[in-house]
Amino acid sequence: MLAPMTPLTDADLDDFLVRYETSLTSFDAQASASLWGMPGTLVNDEFVGTIDSRDLMVQGLTQSYPLYRQLELHRVTHTLLERADLTERLVRVRVRWHFHSIDEHLADSDYEYVLRRDDDGALRAYVSVDIDATQQLIALARRKGVRLDQPAS
Repeated sequence: MLAPMTPLTDADLDDFLVRYETSLTSFDAQASASLWGMPGTLVNDEFVGTIDSRDLMVQGLTQSYPLYRQLELHRVTHTLLERADLTERLVRVRVRWHFHSIDEHLADSDYEYVLRRDDDGALRAYVSVDIDATQQLIALARRKGVRLDQPAS
């Protein structure tokens, strides 16, 4: 039987989300991937996939960065909308990510995550549900005149 862990606090969640937004803002795929437990599962209306290694997670994240740069992404912030403690080590959170260029708000998107405090005490994401990010990305690309059917340069 596992030893009891310290309950997850709002400060623990905020620390995790700030580290996540910092990794997104700096296009640091290694840092983003380190916040994930393996395997990690990504779900949205069009796709369900499981990533078995951090190397594959890093590769996938890195491939999206040229598009984010074309869309002028400069800064990411978050709002924690909801928290549901599932067990002593599992929590489901709903997060609204706010995407900004240097001088304007670009878009918001909502995600739900299942986070787990692992044996080493680190909080990691294991499931990510994209509520509306795909739609927000398409709308932003249209506004910016960026074609999504071509590789970003």
